[in-house]
Amino acid sequence: MQQPAQGAQGGPAPQEGPKKLAIIASKGSLDWAYPPFILASTAASLDYEVEIFFTFYGLQLLDRDLDLQVSSLGNPGMPMPMPMPVMGQALPGMQAMMTKMMKRKMSAKGVVDLAELRQTCVDIGVKLVACQMTLDLFDMDSSRFIDGVELGGAATFFGFAEDANISLFI
Repeated sequence: MQQPAQGAQGGPAPQEGPKKLAIIASKGSLDWAYPPFILASTAASLDYEVEIFFTFYGLQLLDRDLDLQVSSLGNPGMPMPMPMPVMGQALPGMQAMMTKMMKRKMSAKGVVDLAELRQTCVDIGVKLVACQMTLDLFDMDSSRFIDGVELGGAATFFGFAEDANISLFI
């Protein structure tokens, strides 16, 4: 087994090249859209080289026209303004109401609009890669995506992630 390189003090050797962050974004709801873009933009501003690999439902985050919803179903930790039993959350119109409430709360708290946050990532050099296999699986057309999105498969992600300091699955 190969031993990791060590620095003068016996700790890890200093890294050569830029720090790297690799993110897999696999969720397509409003509440799951923010973490990959917040982490990516923060890391890029700290001089990390950043790549986000969008797969399965995460591809929704690349659409030109974002129309993402929030759902508390399957997310029991979601803080609600009032206790809401699961059956009540499944009522028609409840998801739209919860999405509206979440957007209103985010705006009141000064949380940046998702499309603006995503554009910031593009502007500061975060690489956005859409999973080709998922596009094929769901018969999706990449022309629906914002400009600058690259297409690639799992090997594309691994090519970047193998040298990443941090890899996250969101």
